[in-house]
Amino acid sequence: MPTELYRDRNHACYMFTDLIEEDGQAVQANQFLIVDDGTGAIIDPGGNLAYNELYMGMSKHFSPQKLSYLIASHADPDIIASLDRWMSSTQAMLVISRVWERFVPHFTKVGKTENRVIGVPDAGGRLPLGRRELWLLPAHFLHSEGNFHFYDPVSRILFTGDLGVSMVSGAKAARPVTDLQAHIPLMEGFHRRYMVSNKILRLWVRMARQLDISMLVPQHGAPIVGPQAIADFFEWIDHLMCGIDLLDDRAYQLPTAAIEPVAHTLCPALRAATG
Repeated sequence: MPTELYRDRNHACYMFTDLIEEDGQAVQANQFLIVDDGTGAIIDPGGNLAYNELYMGMSKHFSPQKLSYLIASHADPDIIASLDRWMSSTQAMLVISRVWERFVPHFTKVGKTENRVIGVPDAGGRLPLGRRELWLLPAHFLHSEGNFHFYDPVSRILFTGDLGVSMVSGAKAARPVTDLQAHIPLMEGFHRRYMVSNKILRLWVRMARQLDISMLVPQHGAPIVGPQAIADFFEWIDHLMCGIDLLDDRAYQLPTAAIEPVAHTLCPALRAATG
């Protein structure tokens, strides 16, 4: 069953979690359905492992054949690897950064994306949905070159892609976080590794603080809910050193060690930074 993030007479937001059979080989991800006045959009529809469960699950709340958009924060496999199947089963348009517009056909059979991609300019924009609109906010390099977050002015939810991610699954992924300090250990390693730099985080915070936000909802892990937790998150990432901030000359040396078949290692600089 999806988590109902918001619902009124004409507008609803649902979060789907843990749709992939738990085997430790693939990362779990959240998918989102927004419906306004009989018009629907999926945010970050996910990979092939999640497709069947998402399709069947959303069908109980909204007909997939009525979808207007598949909206992608960026082009990672856990975001749109299922694109070929959605292009076949719906008439929805794909909404994605112009940076990735000519790469997404690699996820489908020849011709399936023709005239079905809306390329979003770097500055973002406002996308009509039913009687309302979604705001497509620049989030470049957090962590992708062409990256967007999505603000729903009705529910006041900001869908933040890989920003705000926490390493939790199961029931914990649907449980709202109201105490950020206790939650930081579940976020810190990911953000230090995947976010590009503190400069980019600070620019994003300056923009996001202008919004009236009830909830930050990432693509992995639990939503961050309430004024205090959201303010604490902004303060935390405003000062977080990450990505290129952590690198030194140890990260760029000719390799000498053999690759182990089942090794999961970081370069010394990043290992020291992320623990």
